[in-house]
Amino acid sequence: MVVASPHSIRNEKIVSIDLPMVDLSAERSVASQLIVKACEEFGFFKVINHGVPPETIAKLEQLGLGFFAKPVAQKKQATPASPFGYGCKNIGLNGDMGEVEYLLLNASPPSISQMSLHISNDPSDFRSTVREYTEAVKKLACEILEVMAEGLGTADARVFSRMIRDDDSDSVLRLNHYPPCKERDMSSQSPSCKVGFGEHSDPQILTILTSNDVGGLQISPQDGVWVPVPPDPSAFCVNVGDALQVMTNGRFQSVRHRAMTNSHKSRLSMAYFAAPSLNAWIVAPPVMVPPNTPSLYRPFTWAEYKRATYSLRLGDSRIRLFKQNSV
Repeated sequence: MVVASPHSIRNEKIVSIDLPMVDLSAERSVASQLIVKACEEFGFFKVINHGVPPETIAKLEQLGLGFFAKPVAQKKQATPASPFGYGCKNIGLNGDMGEVEYLLLNASPPSISQMSLHISNDPSDFRSTVREYTEAVKKLACEILEVMAEGLGTADARVFSRMIRDDDSDSVLRLNHYPPCKERDMSSQSPSCKVGFGEHSDPQILTILTSNDVGGLQISPQDGVWVPVPPDPSAFCVNVGDALQVMTNGRFQSVRHRAMTNSHKSRLSMAYFAAPSLNAWIVAPPVMVPPNTPSLYRPFTWAEYKRATYSLRLGDSRIRLFKQNSV
C-alpha cells in the first residue's frame, strides 16, 4: 500500500509535513507510479518493508552513538575528515559550519576495513556491521531506482541502478551526530534549536536516510519555507539527488533541506549517498528527452560535478552551472 499524506496546515502556515509512504511489498506497478509522483511533487518520500534488517539498523546506531560518546581526543584519532574520517562543526572546505559532528566513510569494503582500525576498539565488529548495513541499503537503493525507472517508462529498468552497482561506485555512508543544544539560533525561528547542518541539496543520485526517534529534518518545498518532517524510525526517508534530477531532465526535483538540533536529546542520522563511479556520465536517457522536450542540462561526468560541489559553499546552487546555455 502507498499513502501520500497532505501538508499539515495551521493558520495558513505549514507546520509539518507527512511525506508519502511507500510499502515496497505492495504491487510493483502501484509503487512505481506513486514513487514517481512523490519525486515530482516532494523530492522526498518514505519506504517501509524495505528489507533492511531492523537489528542491523539498531546495531549501527548503537555503534555510532558509542563512538560519538567518546572523549573528543579519542574521536580525533579516527583521522581528520579529509574527506573520510571524523569531523566536527566544519562542513566541507569552504568555511561552512554547523552544530554537528560526523563520521564519513567510503562505502567500499576495503575502505571500511581500513577506517575501522581507527574508529573502533573492536574493528572486526564495526567493520562487519558497517558492511552489512551498506550492502543492505545499496540493495534497497537499487530496488528503488529500478521501480522508479519502470514508472518513468524506460526501456531498461536498470538504467539508473546500474550506475551505483559498479564496483567503482563513489557511494558514501555518513553518520551525523547532533548533540543537544540549549542556545537559540535567531535564524531558526524556534527557541529550542539551532541549525545543525545548513541548507543544501544532495549532489548524488539518491539518499537513503534513517535516524533515531528525534526530530530535526526540515525540507524547503518553496523558497524561504521550511517544513519539519516528523521522525519515523520504522521507515527510511529517501530523497532525490542532483544527479537524478539531471538524469530525469528536471522531472524529479532535488529539494533543499537542512537539519536542526534538539534542545533535549541528541540526534543521530545515518545517510547512504548512492553515487556513480567518478568517470560515469550524468545524462538523461532518451525517454526523458522526447523530440518536443529540450535537454535542460549538458552531459558531464560525476567527477566534474563532484569538483563543482567541493568548490562551492554548502547552500550554493551547483546544477545551474551545468544547464544548457548557462553563462
